[in-house]
Amino acid sequence: MSSEPTPASAGTPAGAPQRAGLVLAALILGAAVANLNLAVANVALPSIAAAFDSSQTSLNMVAVGYSLGLAGSVLYLGAIGDRYGRKMMLVLGIALSIPACLLAAYAPNDTVLIIARIFGGVSAGMAYPTTLALIAALWSDPARTRTIALWSALGGAISSLGPLLSGFLLEHFWWGSVFLVTLPLAVVALVMALLFVPAHVNEGTEPVDNLGGVLSVVLVGALVVGINFAAVPGSGALLVGMAAIVLASGVGFFLRQRRAANPLYDLEVAGRRIFWVAALAGIIVFGSLMGAMFVGQQFLQNVQGYSTLEAGASIIPAALMMVLIAPRSAKLVESHGARFTLLTGYVFVLLGFLTMLLLWDDGSAYWQVALAYALVGTGVGFAGTPASHSLTGAVPVKRVGMASGTADLQRDLGGAIMQSIFGALLAAGYASAFATAIGDSSDPGKVSESTEAALTKSFASAEALAQQNPKYEKQITAAAKQSFLDGDDWAYTAGAVAVLVGGVLVFTMFPKNEREKELLAAYHAEDVAEGV
Repeated sequence: MSSEPTPASAGTPAGAPQRAGLVLAALILGAAVANLNLAVANVALPSIAAAFDSSQTSLNMVAVGYSLGLAGSVLYLGAIGDRYGRKMMLVLGIALSIPACLLAAYAPNDTVLIIARIFGGVSAGMAYPTTLALIAALWSDPARTRTIALWSALGGAISSLGPLLSGFLLEHFWWGSVFLVTLPLAVVALVMALLFVPAHVNEGTEPVDNLGGVLSVVLVGALVVGINFAAVPGSGALLVGMAAIVLASGVGFFLRQRRAANPLYDLEVAGRRIFWVAALAGIIVFGSLMGAMFVGQQFLQNVQGYSTLEAGASIIPAALMMVLIAPRSAKLVESHGARFTLLTGYVFVLLGFLTMLLLWDDGSAYWQVALAYALVGTGVGFAGTPASHSLTGAVPVKRVGMASGTADLQRDLGGAIMQSIFGALLAAGYASAFATAIGDSSDPGKVSESTEAALTKSFASAEALAQQNPKYEKQITAAAKQSFLDGDDWAYTAGAVAVLVGGVLVFTMFPKNEREKELLAAYHAEDVAEGV
């Protein structure tokens, strides 16, 4: 397939493409379809649990299924887009998101809902990596840095506003309505992508590493499923199986990428210090945002008694801060470098988790909720731009699909892993605390095994049992709230530890501003010398 670059993007991109505003709007809308679908399920989790009597593990899979589909497919589909057409993948992904939304909205049980979420994630895996890849191919610095900042901020803000829209719909319609919210946006994004996005910009001609692609899908999928079921009683055999699959596919993927003539994931490029440190840093910071929203929405509805609309609206401080901070983040990257900007973001995210740990409790005031979300949003606003920009800056233009795929993995693999870890800890902490409360009660012998299983299954299951037993309703509800608080403390502690580890990694391994510029220049010279 011959490359047909537009005049503004022939060879190395210069400045910005023709009709840059419309092109960027189309790309942001395409990314928005993926971002909204990623976030809309969180507010609906208590309603879904009530509708299907779902376990906490099933709810975790509903929440993380979309990230699982996206994270598992994004590298492979990004490589296919690099070779056969990024615009084609963008259009196809947006189009397939429509039936995925419909299947989720009208799912008859939580199993079908999980399948629909995974399908929706795969459709996003077609569209989402293309947006950043096209930005990297069509814009050059410094315009590229500002464009990525806007793309990152609006993407994060739209993802954060998803709960608000979901909360409004849940006040008036059934739980499935939240999965229909992106349909009008998908139609508009599809039309704009067809009309304004250039086709065949700096695409490769090498064959796609299909074996590496399949191994990457298996690796990510097994990893996320294994984390989700880590805290489920009786799942030892499943965990051993998932661990074996992760190990085998991981080793196979590594060996394949070392030996393939045209690897799916160029390990030499990935080994560049700016690239791999930025990749890990982004996984932690974006995963922290998704994890905080996942647990926070359940806390606000289950413990605080917020309506779905109130719980969704509580996210606004995070969305607002991301939009306000992102332009300043781009300027900070240009003046002080990515390392300083990343560390600034990490400080704010850590403060957000500490606020959740210290101030979030039964009866917490809204300002305490808003403060935590505002701090996390500020941190993501600062850290999001350098995390994505460092990836695209450290690779040759022919590998922007690899960079954009990694940037998507930051959000989606980070979100899948952090939500899985948070969900597993929440489930384990909740069950452990409730079992302890039953053991400490005046007459634990009166609680049958089936009743204890229902009480420790999830907050929704305990709440349903409380309604069936009015005599013990207050005691059951109080114990469920306290058990949930114990479980979410486990999750927030894990978030704080992850942010601290990420901060140490960035502080010790990411180069300072001048050294960063030297390394980026060296990477570019190496790529030019090799004829890449």
